[in-house]
Amino acid sequence: MTGTRDVSVGLDRRPLTVARLDSPVMPTKDEVTEALKQVEDPELGMDIVDLGLLYDIEVNGPRIKVIHSLTSMGCPAGPMIQEDIQRVAGEVPGVEHVDIELTWDPPWTPERMSDDAKFILGIG
Repeated sequence: MTGTRDVSVGLDRRPLTVARLDSPVMPTKDEVTEALKQVEDPELGMDIVDLGLLYDIEVNGPRIKVIHSLTSMGCPAGPMIQEDIQRVAGEVPGVEHVDIELTWDPPWTPERMSDDAKFILGIG
């Protein structure tokens, strides 16, 4: 929130805009998505965004919900990926609580990957 107040500096009497320090910072979906590019699937050596494992992010003020999948139901890296999602998303300015939902609907397929990821992994 901003306000104005009259501040005298010499003969100059222009209004000064002052930012309020107590105004909360609200995270955006784009900020969280960008942060989640730090979360890597260790088996494939690529981030979950490019792999298409990130399905959605819901932002409700300081609370966010990350909906994701894994490459397979038996993925041994699943718990580590979820810990990384929790840590990285929680570091985004304004995020106070992170819920994580693992989904299999729709099932992940390589078609969900970015073009860059497909190229790097030789899928095409």
